[in-house]
Amino acid sequence: MRAAPVNRVVVVGRDAPLWLAASVVQAALGAAGVTVQAVELPSLLTAGDVHATLPAQEALHNMLRLDESALLRATGGGFSLGQNFTDVSGAAPALFHAHGSYGAPIDGKDFFPFWLKARGLGLGVALEDFSLTAVAARHGRILLPDEATEAYGRTDYGYHLPALAYAARLKTLASRQGVAAHQAVVAEAVLDPDTGDILALALDEGRRVEGQLFIDATGREGRLIGGALGVARENWRPYFPADRLLTASGPRFAAIPPYAEVRAWAGGWVGLYPSQARTHVVQAYSSATCGDDEALQAAAEVAGLGLGEAVVRTLDPGRRLAAWERNCVAIGEAACAFDPVHGVDLQAVQLGLVHLLSLFPAGGDAGVERTEYNDVMRLTFERVRDFQSAHYVLNRYGASAFWTQARAAAVSPELAHQIETFQARGEMPPFEHETFPTDSWRALFTGHGLRPETHAPMIDRTAPDLMKSEFRRILGFVKDQVLKQPTHDLYLESVCQGDGAHGR
Repeated sequence: MRAAPVNRVVVVGRDAPLWLAASVVQAALGAAGVTVQAVELPSLLTAGDVHATLPAQEALHNMLRLDESALLRATGGGFSLGQNFTDVSGAAPALFHAHGSYGAPIDGKDFFPFWLKARGLGLGVALEDFSLTAVAARHGRILLPDEATEAYGRTDYGYHLPALAYAARLKTLASRQGVAAHQAVVAEAVLDPDTGDILALALDEGRRVEGQLFIDATGREGRLIGGALGVARENWRPYFPADRLLTASGPRFAAIPPYAEVRAWAGGWVGLYPSQARTHVVQAYSSATCGDDEALQAAAEVAGLGLGEAVVRTLDPGRRLAAWERNCVAIGEAACAFDPVHGVDLQAVQLGLVHLLSLFPAGGDAGVERTEYNDVMRLTFERVRDFQSAHYVLNRYGASAFWTQARAAAVSPELAHQIETFQARGEMPPFEHETFPTDSWRALFTGHGLRPETHAPMIDRTAPDLMKSEFRRILGFVKDQVLKQPTHDLYLESVCQGDGAHGR
């Protein structure tokens, strides 16, 4: 007998991961007869919490038909062209991780080897100076793509979205899509005694929500995947020095920067994430070297802002050994909790949902789909972990206990191979299920001082005079294009009035 199709999905969790999961499944599969119910647990967010998203979030919003103007108007969020990493001591140069490409092809060949060769010959121009998005961000401008910039290279953007307002907006979206919502404090899994599958969720006041597929978006506690089904976690503490996270908020900047700034200090790092109404401040540190009161004082000093609404949480990075167990799929931090340094929390949610849709079970025990999903998500999560890990192990932020521990942290074999290959010839070995583009890895490695011993020899056929003229042309193009762009403040005003045309 053919197994019944899976058409009843229950999502349990809170805040943005809950509503993103419910909305994505409803939008993608609702027309095929799949119904989605959301069980909303009490929020854990505070006014200082912010989502600093990667560019893929805009594409997800487009898939959900979430209007960008209305979103930024409702949340008070802003655009982000990347992250600027600085050292408050001045010991290490700044590193800008731009959401976009660096340079343009020269003589039909990749730009980066030409830059490496020119640096070896004495070129004093940083890699980021060839990035439209990096230069625009440093000038306080947003980047409106046209035919010329599209031909030049990739230009992307993320958002700084106040987390409480963003979750509320997503909840409204889910309701409009037809997602049935249940508010609860208690949500206990009811298991089938024969198969071990989840049959239903038992809520407070005697309520019961039944389903065929359950999505766990309950965060690190993993009420279903860990609590009910007992899936253990792989500990990633050896890779990351910070075990405490302080979030707070301060006054908004007079002119809102279109990027985040992550400032390293002796005891950790302080991230500044501007939005329209305030500046969200995040402080990552180690409890072994810094107390909570000291961390708050340091965050205020490093940020240069008066801070309020401070909350301290424990950081516990790690991955579930299986993100899909029985008929339960863990999404976001229920599947994998990351270090906060590159703002990948919603990216992890999106990655889980994209792969779930591609492997959505047609019926039965879905053993093949479950195995494939777990393999893909393990590799995907490990690649994100390695990108974050590289920021710590390659740091040049002085001899304090925190940053010394960071340089001595564990390095995966894949990351070690990547570093060795880059140092040898400036190339990036390909890995499956990579989240960050090659340009991001190059910016990270070169920004932390890795200097390849040589470059790809194929570019040596290009005449030196052509290479020099192309450098001048590219730098001139970047400068001219950036000066044409509106300031972030002016563009936000336009977008929030419904007149912006930034979304693609």
